Amino acid sequence: MAADVMSRLATLLPPGRLLDAPAQLAAYESDGLTAFRTTPLAVAVPETQDEVIALVRFCHTEKLPFVARGSGTSLSGGSLPVPGGIVIALNRLNRILRLDPAQRFAVVEPGVVNLAVTTAAQPHGLHYAPDPSSQPVCTIGGNVAFNSGGAHCLKHGMTSNHVLGLKAVLATGEGVEFGGLSREQVGPDWTGLFVGNEGLFGIALEITLQLLPRAETYHTVLAGYRTLEQAGDAVSAIVASGLLPGALEIMDALALEAAVAAVHADYPPGCEAVLIVELEGPREVVAAERVRLDEILARSGADEVRVARNAAERGAIWKGRKSAFSAVGRLSPDFIVQDGVVPRRRLGEALRQISAWSREAGLRVANVFHAGDGNLHPLILYDGRAPDGLARAEALAGRILQMCVAMGGSITGEHGVGVEKRDYLPAMFSAEEIGCMARVRAAFDPLGIANPGKMFPTAGAPALTQPGLHPLERSGVISRE
Repeated sequence: MAADVMSRLATLLPPGRLLDAPAQLAAYESDGLTAFRTTPLAVAVPETQDEVIALVRFCHTEKLPFVARGSGTSLSGGSLPVPGGIVIALNRLNRILRLDPAQRFAVVEPGVVNLAVTTAAQPHGLHYAPDPSSQPVCTIGGNVAFNSGGAHCLKHGMTSNHVLGLKAVLATGEGVEFGGLSREQVGPDWTGLFVGNEGLFGIALEITLQLLPRAETYHTVLAGYRTLEQAGDAVSAIVASGLLPGALEIMDALALEAAVAAVHADYPPGCEAVLIVELEGPREVVAAERVRLDEILARSGADEVRVARNAAERGAIWKGRKSAFSAVGRLSPDFIVQDGVVPRRRLGEALRQISAWSREAGLRVANVFHAGDGNLHPLILYDGRAPDGLARAEALAGRILQMCVAMGGSITGEHGVGVEKRDYLPAMFSAEEIGCMARVRAAFDPLGIANPGKMFPTAGAPALTQPGLHPLERSGVISRE
C-alpha cells in the first residue's frame, strides 16, 4: 500500500524532490523540540504554489496525513512528522512577491525567512516588527501557524497584528483568500482565525504582511542586578510609570553564563539577572522617555547600568539575548524550553517557585523571559542519557505550566501547544470549549489529516464530516476550485 502511494505521489513532483531515503528523512524526524522524533513516510519538496495544492489534494483523496514544515524551529513539536504521513517542506517557496513601500505592505510566500522581510524593507525605511529569537532562520509560514512574537511584541504585538491577508489551501484541497491589503474588512476576521491554527487548517501560500516605519532612534539599556526580584521590581516600576518600551527582557545568571560562553556577550559580571530595556520612536519622544527611565533605574538598585552608544553596541546586547536558547546547549547535553505566561505582577512569585522546584528536582533551570508581558521561557537542563532524565524534565515542565494556569496565565505565549503541551489544554479550557475548537478545526479539515495529533489532548483528529456544503462555503467565504 505504501509503495503504491509513493509511486503515485512521485508523479506530482519532478525527480529528486520526493525524499524517502533514510539519510534524507533523518533531517526531518524532529523540529526544535528534539526530545520527540518520528520518521515520516516521505518528504515532498514543492517549489510552486500549484505543487503544494496538488500535494494537499492528493493527501485529501488518499486520506494521507501531512505536516507542513519550514525551517523546523518550532519548540513545541509543532512540525513533528506523523507516522505514515508525509512532510511538505516549504523552504523553496521563498519569494517576496511584492513590496509596496507607499502602502507599507509585503506579499510573501511561506518559506520566506522572517529577517529577509526586514532586509528587503530597510532601504525604504520600513521593517517587519515580529522578531522571534530564531528570526534569522524561521519562516513566515511557521510564524503564521504559531502566531509568533518576539522581544518587541510588548509594543508591537504578535504575528496576528501584522498579517493583513493570506491565500491558503485548506486540508480539503480548497483554495481560500482571507483579508486583503487593508485592516478595514467587513465580516468575520477569517485571517485572525487562520493565524495561530498550528497547521490544523491547511497551508498558507501567500501572506500579506504589514510593514512599519523604522524607528527614528533607539535607546537600549542593560541593567545588572544582584537578584531576579530586583530586576522584576524594576519591570513593574517601568510599566507603572506609563512608559511603553519596545522591549523589556530579563535573563538570569545561568542564561547569562550560556550567552557569554556561546557568543562572548559582554554582560556585567557577578549579576544574578540583567534587564534589557529598549525605547524607540521619534528622537524628541525617546529623549523625554529616557529621562524618566534613567530615574527609575537609578532607584531600582541596579549594580551597573550600561547604555548602548551606537548600533554595534545595541546589536551586541541583542545578540546575547537572542542566542540564549541555543547557547544553553553549551551547558547541558539536552534541555526543554518552556513557554508559559503569568500575570506581570506575579513574575517574582513564579520565579521563586520555579527555583524551588528546580532544587527539588535536581535540575538546573535558566530563565529568559519577555518580562513586559509575563511570558516565561524557563530552559530546563537535563541529560537525556540518564534513564529518567527526560521524564524528570518533563515533570518539572508540567508543574510550571500548571502553575501558570493557576496564577491566571496561559500554557503558551508564542510557541504554541504542538505535541508538548497538548495534555495540559484541559487545564485551561473546559471539555465544551475544547469540543468547540475541534468543531472549528473540522470545518477546515473534516478528515483530520492536516498536522494530526497536535494541540488536542487525544492523538489524531476526529473525522467530523457534515453533509451538504462546506461550512465556509455556506458563508460565502470560499469558492471551490
